[in-house]
Amino acid sequence: MDMTIENNKHESVLNRTLHQQFSGIQTADGDGVKITRIIGSPHLNMLDPFLLLDCFESDDANDYMGGFPTHPHRGFETVTYLLNGRMRHKDNAGHEGVIESGGVQWMTAARGILHSEMPEQEEGLLKGFQLWVNLPATAKMSDPIYQEFPPESTPLERRENGSTIRVIAGKTNQGTVGPVVNNHTYPTYLDVTLPAHTDFEQTLPTEHNAFVYMIEGDVSVLNADSDSKSDVAEYQNNTLAAQKLGILTQGEQVVVRSGDDGARFLLIAGQPLHEPIARGGPFVMNTRAEIVQAFDDFHSGKF
Repeated sequence: MDMTIENNKHESVLNRTLHQQFSGIQTADGDGVKITRIIGSPHLNMLDPFLLLDCFESDDANDYMGGFPTHPHRGFETVTYLLNGRMRHKDNAGHEGVIESGGVQWMTAARGILHSEMPEQEEGLLKGFQLWVNLPATAKMSDPIYQEFPPESTPLERRENGSTIRVIAGKTNQGTVGPVVNNHTYPTYLDVTLPAHTDFEQTLPTEHNAFVYMIEGDVSVLNADSDSKSDVAEYQNNTLAAQKLGILTQGEQVVVRSGDDGARFLLIAGQPLHEPIARGGPFVMNTRAEIVQAFDDFHSGKF
């Protein structure tokens, strides 16, 4: 299912509401790494500009030690964000480094790159996410670019109510700015942790597609064209539980309230590209001919 959320031009839209919920599917990728595929599944093929969202999580080394050996990409960006553990990445252009808990790598594969991502631990919990973000046709054949930030470079905003927001991309309502610079889809990428019964509000560009992925706990999404957050009835049981992805309608802001056990979630948004998409494994282009060319270039050693 390709999801495009249209704004209602006939109403004054303020708050984004919960449009639809999805569960991920269990699968494996790389050298047998067990993952949950949340976007890129038969249930939710994409949410423009987001092509894929995987969650990898296990404290059994057998589930992740095979890692993701050398593989190609062309035509989009990969975003690897770790919550627990360490992951070493390496590519055929000489880039190498280790992503740690709270750190992120935003790789613009563009015209092509060969890289690997291998766990740097043999025991303990490894948990994180990989997001694929589409590139516009004008940027698909540009030079590859890396933006990599250790946890000390991804700001952690701490609020008086006990909330914390790690900012990867975009800006919070309190002014904390993420380190990632992206002039293709102008993304917002926040990792939000809330104590029990705590409100969180975030302004987003009205035209951006946005989703919430629940890591822990649950939240209720304010379902009213009102800035009042004191009336619990306004939430109308729009609850999003753990391991669920919720697509939000268009609007100027999202307002959520955490449940009895608090909540942790990703809030991700980006400008849709509205371009045709052709996929071929690790390549995402605009036409089938470009996919065929990508495979030819890869097998000819041109990456």
